[in-house]
Amino acid sequence: MKQFIVAVTTFTMFYELSARENTLTNNNKIFDSELHYSLYVPDGTERIISRTVYLDQLHGFWLAQCIANWTGLITEMDKIEAPFYTDENWGDPDQKNIWGNFVHHANIIDYFFVYNDKPWGADDDTDIEYMYQHLLDINNTSMLNGEQIKNGWLHHIYSNEDAPGGENFLWVSNETAYYLMRGGLLPPTTSEPEHNSNYEMIDAQLTTEIFGLFAPTRPDIALRMAHLPIRTTAKNNAEWISEFYVIMYSLAADIDIELSMKEKVFWLAQNARKRLPDDSYAAGMYDFIKLAYTANPNKDDWEITRDAVYEQYQVAGKDGYNYNKSFDAGINFAASLVSLFYGEGDLLRTIRIGSLAGWDADNPTATWGGLLGFMLGRKRVEQAFERYNLSDTYWISRTRRNFPDRTPDAAGEDTFPMMAMRGVYIIDRVIMEEMGGGVDLEKNVWYIPDINIKK
Repeated sequence: MKQFIVAVTTFTMFYELSARENTLTNNNKIFDSELHYSLYVPDGTERIISRTVYLDQLHGFWLAQCIANWTGLITEMDKIEAPFYTDENWGDPDQKNIWGNFVHHANIIDYFFVYNDKPWGADDDTDIEYMYQHLLDINNTSMLNGEQIKNGWLHHIYSNEDAPGGENFLWVSNETAYYLMRGGLLPPTTSEPEHNSNYEMIDAQLTTEIFGLFAPTRPDIALRMAHLPIRTTAKNNAEWISEFYVIMYSLAADIDIELSMKEKVFWLAQNARKRLPDDSYAAGMYDFIKLAYTANPNKDDWEITRDAVYEQYQVAGKDGYNYNKSFDAGINFAASLVSLFYGEGDLLRTIRIGSLAGWDADNPTATWGGLLGFMLGRKRVEQAFERYNLSDTYWISRTRRNFPDRTPDAAGEDTFPMMAMRGVYIIDRVIMEEMGGGVDLEKNVWYIPDINIKK
């Protein structure tokens, strides 16, 4: 197991690694012992980002993503056509999903929390991202190749044949790609239509956003890192939508701090929109929803735009969109944009709208919960919900296998602080090896060469 060298400083006060994963030193530095930190002399043109602040933001990402994920799961697949939920249903009893089932963890449509004595359960909106971070870590790389992805999937994901209870927590394109890899195919072949008929499903949207966080301020690098993970399961519109999210996550570290949260999320979305081909239905959906919001920006009227999305796209096939399944890339991208624009950067409101909007409700909520949680950081996430005793432990073995137990004396196998710390080390490597930047271990900052992204 990798040994990390950690000093007892303010930087690590809330982020101490387990005794099996750290060595205390007297040099007041924190660094990955398997990474060579080359000397970097800044020339004054770089972006400078605090590793201390970013560490807290990564914690906020994991925490808010789990809150949003498990809140959205309450209404997942409850409503896939009119009549949908409305704001009036918040606080009501949950209704059965399209399979005729209730969820087990809650019976009221409301924010869901896990407190200190229990771990957050892994789900497909978090566990594949967890796996990709682990694969980057153990392979000491910034760019996973097809063989590393295949080996990671087969080692850490159950098949239906050997999963406890016969449930491997994979669906649609992820499921198809998994069995294609078992048969010997590698990404990106696993997303080619002739092999994977589910290539335009939702899957890559919920498994690859984290690559944006690994390349702060540099979406060009983030897209390179995310390319094969996205193309493991997605192509065309599903691929472009996933890249849209990756870009927003990457640029979230490069926002004018004087902007309001609403202005920040709109700036991120505007820049990510440039990635969507203008003749794609994904671009058409973005433009349609943004125009609808602009014409009717009352944040309490989101239901009008959601219903228009249903009528124009699911029913009428606007912009060449062919509604296939309730968990395909397009309709859930549209739902996510409704919650993003009308949520206006408010974490709670965005999660609430995403949970009520319909379709695969836990996916948009987890995506925006993670992004907004990162932008806020752990402490401000707690303040937003007025909850200060939330769990920071994570139970990866609920859905995935063969990961080390980093908390042998506690429930779950990992903690958000340790997960955030490993994320910082991955970024150290990315900045030095992919961006040509530097890490100042004395000041705990990153130097990222400027590529003149216009704000």
